[in-house]
Amino acid sequence: MNNNRKKQMSLFLAVLVMMAAVLTQPFSAQAATLDIEAESAILVDAETGKILYAKKPDMALPPASMTKMMTEYLVHEAIEEGQISWDTTTQISDYPYSISANPAFSGVGLTQSQDYTVRELYEAMAINSDNATTIALAELIAGSEGEFVKMMNKKAEEMGLPDYKFVNSTGLANSSLGENVPEGTDPNANNLLSARSAALLAYNLINDYPEALDVSKVPSTEFDGQTIRNYNWMLPHDAKEASSLQQFHYEGIDGLKTGHTDLAKYCFTGTAKRDNNRFISVIMKAEDEPARFQQTAKLMDYGFQRFQKQEIFAEGYQLEDKSDISVAKGKEDTVQIATKEAFSAPIKEGQAENYSIKYHLNKDKLNKDGELIAPVKKGEKVGTAEIVYNGEEDYGYIYPDAGKQTIDLVAQSEVEKDNWFMLAIGSVGEFFGNLFSTVVDTVKGWF
Repeated sequence: MNNNRKKQMSLFLAVLVMMAAVLTQPFSAQAATLDIEAESAILVDAETGKILYAKKPDMALPPASMTKMMTEYLVHEAIEEGQISWDTTTQISDYPYSISANPAFSGVGLTQSQDYTVRELYEAMAINSDNATTIALAELIAGSEGEFVKMMNKKAEEMGLPDYKFVNSTGLANSSLGENVPEGTDPNANNLLSARSAALLAYNLINDYPEALDVSKVPSTEFDGQTIRNYNWMLPHDAKEASSLQQFHYEGIDGLKTGHTDLAKYCFTGTAKRDNNRFISVIMKAEDEPARFQQTAKLMDYGFQRFQKQEIFAEGYQLEDKSDISVAKGKEDTVQIATKEAFSAPIKEGQAENYSIKYHLNKDKLNKDGELIAPVKKGEKVGTAEIVYNGEEDYGYIYPDAGKQTIDLVAQSEVEKDNWFMLAIGSVGEFFGNLFSTVVDTVKGWF
């Protein structure tokens, strides 16, 4: 009996040890099992552009109404440049009116021969994902949707979106537009974005025009005598009006854009902020409407729970064995060099030690002996400090040409050029030194 009890106790303790091992294992081992149920997905730190998770991020897919993020950007840009203002008014042409009157396109019901402000049209587009008001804004800014599409593609190129094609301002299939297909585009084409491109577009929108979030976070508003609602279920909707949506509410969510067509299925570019951390997520081609928000919550939980913003290298950081560099023709023989600014990044627990710095001096500033040439100004850039990561899988950064993350390497003090007399003495000394070396080498050659 005692032996049986001992065996049972031993088995019980073994089970406890195994459970403890599973529960306390580092999350880095579990991260690989993060299973996002969508065709493509990405999670990005909104401040640094660091990609924290990616699943098929470069697959170009129809973004549906996530297209409107580019239209939003161009509206903000037109306002910033003084082309239009929020109070500018416009009337509705036949094309957006026909879209608004078609229940298949979820129109808000526009009226012709009525003045609408840019603000009214923008809110209907950004909150209710309205297609007709989007087209009206495109026509106001560019004269026609066809010309606006050219602007969209040009801006995408400027932003460095890696995978994109814009054929209209709304995200609808061109085949559904009939005779209104934007000039210069394929009647059977669809807009295309990869998750990486959608995230980069969102990154540019909220960093260049953070006021866009003041609109995207609105659950519902009044438009032309009617209440229009936001399709983003993760916002804090009124419990009385939308009690069924409360289960999807996510703390900190304040944007950004949903999307849905039969071809695109269900998409969502989300952004959330808690304390000083903001993340951007993209879900593309989820199977149903709840799934795009449930998968977004998974991504956001992963970001907020497993990453912490840390300063890894302080401003003025120096490599111990490369803290100074020789200076030629200066009143000082050397000058201290260090990083111009601090480097911070969202870091998983225990991963900070996997970062290091590698110097790259600007060869154009060096002589043949690898010395800086005086004069040297304090704060002058003499090269870059490359951030090197040697840890687990690294997804890189969202913005273009971000294969290497660098910080400017600058001189810590001024080094004046030596006066002509001292330079002359140095030159004479160098001349005779070289002459002496030549004579010695010649004499040695005789023997």
